[in-house]
Amino acid sequence: MKIVVASDSFKGSMTSVEVAQAAAEGIREVYPDGEVVAVNVADGGEGTVEAIVEALGGEIVVAKVSDPLGREITARYGIAGDTAIIEMAAASGLPLLKIEERNPWVTSTRGTGEMIMDAIARGCRRFLVGIGGSATNDAGTGMLQAMGFRFYDTHGQLITECSGGRMADIAVIDDAQVPEAVRMSTYTVACDVDTPFCGPDGAAPVFASQKGADAEMVARLDNGMASLAKVIADKYGVNVVPVAGAGAAGGMGGAFYAFLHAILKPGIEMVLDAIGFDRIIQGADLVITGEGKVDFQTAKGKTAAGVLSRAKQQHIPVIAIGGCVEICDSVLQMGFAGIYPILEEPVPLEVAMQRDFAMSNVTKTIVRVLKQ
Repeated sequence: MKIVVASDSFKGSMTSVEVAQAAAEGIREVYPDGEVVAVNVADGGEGTVEAIVEALGGEIVVAKVSDPLGREITARYGIAGDTAIIEMAAASGLPLLKIEERNPWVTSTRGTGEMIMDAIARGCRRFLVGIGGSATNDAGTGMLQAMGFRFYDTHGQLITECSGGRMADIAVIDDAQVPEAVRMSTYTVACDVDTPFCGPDGAAPVFASQKGADAEMVARLDNGMASLAKVIADKYGVNVVPVAGAGAAGGMGGAFYAFLHAILKPGIEMVLDAIGFDRIIQGADLVITGEGKVDFQTAKGKTAAGVLSRAKQQHIPVIAIGGCVEICDSVLQMGFAGIYPILEEPVPLEVAMQRDFAMSNVTKTIVRVLKQ
């Protein structure tokens, strides 16, 4: 038997690695001579850097960058060969701000650009970037500014600090000072929303209120993005407005697409491609995946769905485990060979979330399932 374990973390309880360890213990109890392959995976959000770095034998490095309000912080990212693995939230994420500091009119993605430039200085030319959890709505202009792009207003004045509130002022884009290393690098962006750049379903109307914007600010931000989209179209001949995912991270998806020719793809797809998952599961008899809660959202491109899709292409059965399982039509139609909760009976949430208790239940669940 060859069994591959590729589960997301059970957030607040177990990491992806811990889930795999617990599952592997159960597999070896039933098949002591079997081959167990534990794979650390993630869906482009929390844990993505670690998952890819581990799979590629890379390392975690740190860089001094700007937080969303321009304060110096230390951000972590991964390097494997000439590939940098970056989560924009490490420099430009909402958790970096206190609730009263949230204000997408003034926040900037400059720190993400500084991370990219730090990686370029270390020799990286391939970038895998997760853009979830942003505190910003500057259409990536702060990031681009740190990478050498220059933005001017209608009076020909250089805009020195790009933010959400300055998008409407941008009249001219100057890329003459962008380093060749930035131009020649490739960028793959984990983007799990199909939000367009601007408009009623765009970045600002959908997400800006979560970042501290009131209704008036949302409208002004959206107007700024519409204005910027016209400038981008004039400069690069790219209509970024309808591009699915261009509105992700307050328009950062669109910035990567239009300025840096990035490929936007679902986070789990980026991770599975990066770690060579199709090769890893070749010849497997079973794949085990899971997440903290298996429900209708599972079918919308989360880790378990991505793992299932890849395994089905090789006709390998997949079972899913979850701390909580809510069966619905969309989950049933996905094609799992089985879906199992790791709890046999109700327990208080604070007990269920305890790491050792959860890991023990994963092991017991795998033993029970494999002995069926």
